[in-house]
Amino acid sequence: MQYMLLIYGAESAEPEYGSEEFKKYMNDYFAFTEGLKKSGNMIAGDALQDRSTATTVSVRDGKTNIVDGPFAETKEQLGGYYLIDAKDLDEATSIAAKIPTAKHGRIEVRPIMVYDQN
Repeated sequence: MQYMLLIYGAESAEPEYGSEEFKKYMNDYFAFTEGLKKSGNMIAGDALQDRSTATTVSVRDGKTNIVDGPFAETKEQLGGYYLIDAKDLDEATSIAAKIPTAKHGRIEVRPIMVYDQN
């Protein structure tokens, strides 16, 4: 079964870019991703650019509204994702717990909806 692991964290809780702590944090991510690939669980994954680059689009009464920034102002923002294949929710949550951001943020685990078009 496929699961989306949505990575939420407060940008202020992450190590400062360029610091030794940041280098270790990124190396932890690289190692996690490589392990996920080797295990055969990884389908896809990417980091997102800073929330200041977000644009939110909505359509109401036929009118398109475009707003700079994320949908909601929260302490934690969506920073990236992994799309994985896992045998069940237990395996998916076990994998999610190994994502480095889980130590200071949250990982939302959501099963992928499969539509039968027949």
